[in-house]
Amino acid sequence: MLRFIAPIIALLLALPAHAASDSYIARLLNKPVPGGVAVVDLGPSAQTPKASYQGKPVLVVKQQDAHWVAIIGVPLTIKPGNQQITAKTASGTHTLPFTVGNKAYPEQHITLKNQRQVNPNPADLKRIDIELAEQIRAYRSFSPGTPSNLQLDKPVNGPLSSKFGVRRFFNGEERNPHAGLDFAVPAGTPIKSPAAGKVILTGNYFFNGNTVFVDHGQGFISMFCHMSKIDVKVGDVVPRGGVVGRVGSTSRATGPHMHWNISLNDARVDPAIFIGEFQP
Repeated sequence: MLRFIAPIIALLLALPAHAASDSYIARLLNKPVPGGVAVVDLGPSAQTPKASYQGKPVLVVKQQDAHWVAIIGVPLTIKPGNQQITAKTASGTHTLPFTVGNKAYPEQHITLKNQRQVNPNPADLKRIDIELAEQIRAYRSFSPGTPSNLQLDKPVNGPLSSKFGVRRFFNGEERNPHAGLDFAVPAGTPIKSPAAGKVILTGNYFFNGNTVFVDHGQGFISMFCHMSKIDVKVGDVVPRGGVVGRVGSTSRATGPHMHWNISLNDARVDPAIFIGEFQP
């Protein structure tokens, strides 16, 4: 069982029992747009409630006096409009609504020398399929335990070189949107875990290069890639601020940088939300 004991979460969650829209967690995290986060009030419950969105379990935390909220990752593919979660509490099963607003993401054009990183050959595609299945399993894992902190630390200190959600064109061809943040920092810079967690996957992948997945609890997962070195192994429990690897430029990268993404309920969401730098 993955369990994290950190005094800071008690401070962050020790809040009056009122609507989630007025809570610290909501003020910090409630950015319900495609690629954002929705905070939904579950009300008080003597028992730990469970919640799901699109059939997948979501992160649930208690604030104070048995008052709970669900923290939902909103996929980039979701269109603006009404959405709902299913919550099971001591009083029964409920359907609770939330509304997704609009957010426009800009384009980014990147030139790569290695054409295989744009149009992989058949052998590459076979490898990519195997690697994608591994990573999907990691993103969909859901362990018990309350994250040590919801307001995350930056894994590195450096300027942002690429924002979340930008529509990416490689050598003029559109590919998947950018699912994380890129920080321009020198090769070899230590990458620190933004919260306590357990290493659930490491590997060297066709697109991502050297990669580490850290599970912070309840489907709240960090992924770091393009690393020059991996300093952890699967099963390691890392503290907040623990080094997981070093910055590099392995695989589809034009130079040294730290790529970091955050997943909630298997939805990649903007890490800027969790470091107080979200831009509507």
